[in-house]
Amino acid sequence: MKRHSLSYDVHFTGRLWTALSLVIICAVPAAVCAYLGVWPDGKLVAAGILKVGIIYIPIGIIEAVTFGPILGPSASYLAFITGNLTNLKIPCALNALKTAGFESGTAEGEILSTLSVAVSTLVTTAMLCAGVLLLVPLTPFLSSPVLAPAFANVIPALFGALGYMFISQNWKISVLPLAFVFILYVSLPVGIAQTISGALIPVSVAVTAAGARFLYKRNIV
Repeated sequence: MKRHSLSYDVHFTGRLWTALSLVIICAVPAAVCAYLGVWPDGKLVAAGILKVGIIYIPIGIIEAVTFGPILGPSASYLAFITGNLTNLKIPCALNALKTAGFESGTAEGEILSTLSVAVSTLVTTAMLCAGVLLLVPLTPFLSSPVLAPAFANVIPALFGALGYMFISQNWKISVLPLAFVFILYVSLPVGIAQTISGALIPVSVAVTAAGARFLYKRNIV
């Protein structure tokens, strides 16, 4: 009974704060528009949302289905409200679980995931504040030609490290999706590959799930 009550409280609080976060996010630009007396064209806004939604709505659904079992309810609500799941919250939670020796889906794992996501959020907020305060003094140094190659490779380095972390956990499962994506991008023109990269995420997830199921049925993994 206590477990059911606690689960209800977690979901109620999580949904409440998610709704409040959406209201705040929408309230800030609405307040600016109301103050200046200038409102964007509804058709242009709808067209922009449609273009972005085609990519990010499937990604959001996939992240909720994929990351929810890993984090648990409490950490999931906190992570989705604060953002940066793939490149920050998930690696932090997985590393904490691996270091402590707990598994996802357990009560201990859920508590540890929530704490790791919370600490990650606080550290990120502190770093963003420091970045905003130091942006002007450090601009000459950051715009130096010597550092230009480093900044140009931040995203490849970030996702390369994340890819290694996930692939190293079970490299057999990663062979099929990596081969699928590699062959697809090599065979497609560069412009088309870049355009459909976001839409290929659910396709890649389906290929990965199918490959993992095949390997599991053959007792390979």
